[in-house]
Amino acid sequence: MEPTPEQSPHHAYPDHWEADVVLRDGGTARIRPITTDDAERLVSFYEQVSDESKYYRFFAPYPRLSARDVHRFTHHDYVDRVGLAVTIGGEFIATVRYDRIDGQGRPASAPADEAEVAFLVQDAHQGRGVASALLEHIAAVARERGIRRFAAEVLPANNKMIKVFRDAGFTQQRSFEDGSVHLTLDLEPTAESLAVQRAREQRAEARSVQRLLAPGSVAVIGVGRAPGGVGRSVLRNLLGSGFTGRAYAVNTSFDAGTGTVEGVPAHRSVSEIGEQVDLAVVAVPADRVPAVVADCGESGVQGLVVLSAGYAERGAEGRERQRELVRQARSYGMRIIGPNAFGIINTAPEVRLNASLAPESPKAGRIGLFTQSGAIGIAVLAGLHRRSAGLSAFISAGNRADVSGNDFLQYWYEDPGTDVALLYLESLGNPRKFTRLARRTAAVKPVVVVKGARHSGTNPPGHAVPVSRIPDATVSALMRQAGVIRVDTVTEMVDVGVLLAGQPLPGGPRVAILGNSESLGLLTYDACLAEGLRPRPPRDLTTVASPQDFRNALAEALADRTCDAVIVTAIPWVGEDGEAETGDGEVLAAALREAAATGPAKPVAVVHVEMGGLAQALAAATSTAAPPAHRPSGPGPQAPSAAPGAPGGSAARILAPASDGRTGAPGDPAPSTTRAPGHPAASPGRAPAAEGAPSPGRAPVSEAAPSPGRPAPDAGRIPAYPAAERAGRALAEAV
Repeated sequence: MEPTPEQSPHHAYPDHWEADVVLRDGGTARIRPITTDDAERLVSFYEQVSDESKYYRFFAPYPRLSARDVHRFTHHDYVDRVGLAVTIGGEFIATVRYDRIDGQGRPASAPADEAEVAFLVQDAHQGRGVASALLEHIAAVARERGIRRFAAEVLPANNKMIKVFRDAGFTQQRSFEDGSVHLTLDLEPTAESLAVQRAREQRAEARSVQRLLAPGSVAVIGVGRAPGGVGRSVLRNLLGSGFTGRAYAVNTSFDAGTGTVEGVPAHRSVSEIGEQVDLAVVAVPADRVPAVVADCGESGVQGLVVLSAGYAERGAEGRERQRELVRQARSYGMRIIGPNAFGIINTAPEVRLNASLAPESPKAGRIGLFTQSGAIGIAVLAGLHRRSAGLSAFISAGNRADVSGNDFLQYWYEDPGTDVALLYLESLGNPRKFTRLARRTAAVKPVVVVKGARHSGTNPPGHAVPVSRIPDATVSALMRQAGVIRVDTVTEMVDVGVLLAGQPLPGGPRVAILGNSESLGLLTYDACLAEGLRPRPPRDLTTVASPQDFRNALAEALADRTCDAVIVTAIPWVGEDGEAETGDGEVLAAALREAAATGPAKPVAVVHVEMGGLAQALAAATSTAAPPAHRPSGPGPQAPSAAPGAPGGSAARILAPASDGRTGAPGDPAPSTTRAPGHPAASPGRAPAAEGAPSPGRAPVSEAAPSPGRPAPDAGRIPAYPAAERAGRALAEAV
C-alpha cells in the first residue's frame, strides 16, 4: 500500500501504525491506515451502515458518498490528515479520521496542535469495543504527529459515541453548542486513561481465551478415514472427555455421504457442516493449513488450535509460513493456539473439553497450567494424573505465534475456577507486559513459574514472538518484584502448586513440626531452616504414637497462635510382631482428616517415608458435604469434630505419591495431596463473563458456591511429600 504522489513524500505509508487488536467479545480485528487503494472498500462499507449511523456521522441524511468524499477520505498525508480503518477479512467494519485545525476550527498544519476527530462503525459491529480501540490508536497516532487535543461534535442522541469519549479516561471538557455536544479531549495519557486501556485489554484478551476454552462446537480437521493418526486421536480424546458440545470430523478425502466417524457427523469441509463451529482443531500438513484457515474463516469459526508442525521450528521458510498463518487467521478475526501445539483442556463440568493429544483428561481441579513445551506438558499431565491432582485448564501453546502466556494470565486473573496459575516458559516475548500482568494476577492468586533455557542463551526454535534478551538474574528480579513464585524445576512447580491449590496461605514463617520419628523431624527442621523458615523444635510423638495421638497433636499445633503452618512427619510403626503395620495408614488418615477439619485455617503438609498405606487411604476418602467456610487462624470456638466420612463431616485426601516427580524419570517420587478445610469455596464454572451476565462455561453468580454433596475440587487438599526438603521448599514459597 504505497502512498501516491499526492501524499507527502516525507511521510510514507506508516506501517508501524498497523496493529491487531482483540475486541470486547474476544474476536480479533486489524487496524491500519487508509490508503488510496481502499476506495471500493470504503464505498462498500458505507453502504452497509444504517441511515441512523450515517446521520449521526454527518448531522444530515447522507445516503451515499460522492466521488469527492471518497477521494477525500482515502487520500491522506499521514500528518495533518489521517484515516484509520478496522478490518476483518480484508473488509472495513469501522473508520476514524482526524483533520488538524487551528484555534478557529479551520484546516491547519503543524505546529497547530488540535484536530477534529470523527468515527463511523458498522451497525453489526457496534457494542464490540471497536470505537474504544480506535480512539486509543488514533490518539497515539495524533500524539506522534504533535497533536495534543481532539475536538469532536456529537449529536445528543448519539449516546454510544458520547460514552466512548466519556469512558476513555482522558481529561476532557464538554459544552452544548448549536444543538450538538462539543467535546475537547486532552490526549496526554492519564492514570485513568491508562487504567481504562488496560481494563479493556484485560477483558478482551480474557474473553478471547474463554472462547477458545469453552466452545459450543468443535470441528477436528484432518480426521483419518482409518483408525490412527493425529486427527483421529484428538477426536477420540474429545469424545472420551465427555465434551458437552457438538463435535464434527472433517477431511477433504471423505467420500460424499460418509455419514459419521467415531459416531459424529463427517464432512469434507467446515463450510459443509451448515452449523456454527466455534473452535477448529487443525491436524493437517502445513501446506494444507492455509486452505483450512480460509474455510474456517469464511464459515465464522472463532478460534484455531493448530497441531500441525513445519513452521518456525523449521527455519526461515517456516517462520514466514508462520507469519502468514497468523496474518490470515487474524484477518478473519480468529485467534490461534500454536502452531505445533499439543492442545488445550478445560475440565469445567459445563464444558469437559479435551482438544489435545493427551489420551486422558486430568481430573477437575483448581490449578491452571500453561506450557510452551509439549514435552513438558505431557510429563506434567502424566504426573498430575498419577497423583490424581486436578486442573482447571491446560494449554500447550507450541510456537505461541499468537496466544501466549500473557493471554492466559489475563484469563486466570478473573477465573473463579482457578486458584493457582502454573507456567512453564522458555522465553519472555514482552517482559514489561508479562511483569505487569503477573503482578496483577499474583495479587489475587499465586503465580508459579519455571523458566527454561536459563543459561543456554538461546531461544526455543519456533517461538516467533520477539524475545528480549535480558540476563536471567534480571528475569528473577522482575518476577520477584511482581510477586511471582519462581522455582527451578518442574518438580518444584508441582510441589508448590498442589500446596497452594489446596491450602490457605500461611500467615508467616513459623512452622510446627510433629511426628513419630525423631530423625525425620530433625531432617524436616533442617530443611525448614535451609529455606528461611522459622521452625519450632520438632515434637516427637515417639514410634508408639497412635493415630489419636497424631490427631491431638495436630489439633494443638493448629490452635497454637505461635505457629503459622504445620508439617506432619510419619513413618510406619512397628507392631508387636516386629512387622511394620502400614495397613493402619487408613486409621491415621482418618485422624489427620478430623484434626484438619476442626482446626483453624493454616497450611498443613505431610512428610512420609514408606507410608503408602496412608496416602492410599486418604486418596480413597471422599466428602459428602460442601467444604466449610474459611475460618480465621488462631484459637477460638471451633465446630464440633465429625466422624471421618460421616454426613456433614469433612473428608481429607492424600493422593498416592508417584514414582515420577520431574518429567517422567523414575526414582523421584512425586508429591501427593489431601483435602482439608479452610479453602475458599469454588465456583462450578470457570469462564469470565461479560458484566451482569454469565457466559458459557460459567455458572451464574447465584450458583457459584458448591452445592451440598459436591465439594469443590482440590479445595483444602493437604499435600504429602516423600522428602522433607521438598515440603520445606514448597512451604517456603507459599510464605
